[in-house]
Amino acid sequence: MLSRVAHSIYWFGRYIERAEDIARCIDVNLQLQLDLPGEERPWEPVLQTVGDTEMFFKKYSHVTIQNALIFLTFDLENPNSILSCVAAARENARCIRESISSELWITVNQFYLKLKDPEVQKEALESPHNFYSKVKEFGQLTIGIIYGTMNHDLAWSFARLGTLLERADQTSRILDVKYYILLPDISMVGLVLDTVQWNAVLKSVSAFEMFRKRYSNTTPHNVAEFLLLSQEFPRSMRFCLDQAEWTLKNIALHHKANSNSLRLIGKIRADIDFTTIDEIIAEGLHEKIEKYQKHLAELGNWIWKDFFN
Repeated sequence: MLSRVAHSIYWFGRYIERAEDIARCIDVNLQLQLDLPGEERPWEPVLQTVGDTEMFFKKYSHVTIQNALIFLTFDLENPNSILSCVAAARENARCIRESISSELWITVNQFYLKLKDPEVQKEALESPHNFYSKVKEFGQLTIGIIYGTMNHDLAWSFARLGTLLERADQTSRILDVKYYILLPDISMVGLVLDTVQWNAVLKSVSAFEMFRKRYSNTTPHNVAEFLLLSQEFPRSMRFCLDQAEWTLKNIALHHKANSNSLRLIGKIRADIDFTTIDEIIAEGLHEKIEKYQKHLAELGNWIWKDFFN
């Protein structure tokens, strides 16, 4: 496979997953507003999650629901807005149309054109839950089309690898923002507001119902353990890294070359496999997640050197 094709489909998977994850965060935050009437502050953690706070405040003097939604959804100057992610995914798909199915190209192209419609911004502001539900459905539909219409060959493996690594990164960011930034005062830990916010974190990664099947109490300890260390939940860091390592092994086998990225993901996965949530919290949850995020960034660099350079 040409490195150009592998690079495009890898980033296609990442951009589609990123767009869906941003929509999840926005939709849950809109619902959180119902429990925190009059609050504008909860939008700052969403901006922190996607790493765009500095850029946002260069354009806006303060945070409102409307300017947060426009910035996170339609601002093409924001590389992590939903429209920017879908546009980047579409461009990558356009460059490799010979390697993907017609169904996949049609789905991505149609959704991009829909987002570019001037009337859609009005729809998003007037009926945000309905709009962001459509974005989430688009992400899930796209992943389903990849699985159901493409050969499970190297192209499919690179798309899957990009999806899994982006998902692991976004889950860790969402958890970190809640633990480190969102609660205004440590004295509020364990109060109703704290529980409401932890439930919102679970809902933002569609984990609330699966979490409740395993735990009876919503505590920081239990949520962190579930989202970092669960072997069964498909959006936990551990599950994503396990699957990403398997996918990367398959890629390296076909590539028939030394893979520094494979060695690094093995180290990251081993670390998360042989640690407990008590050890993570003792070390510092924020510090541990920050370390994982640095490892994921380094892994992305090695994947580029090993396969795309």
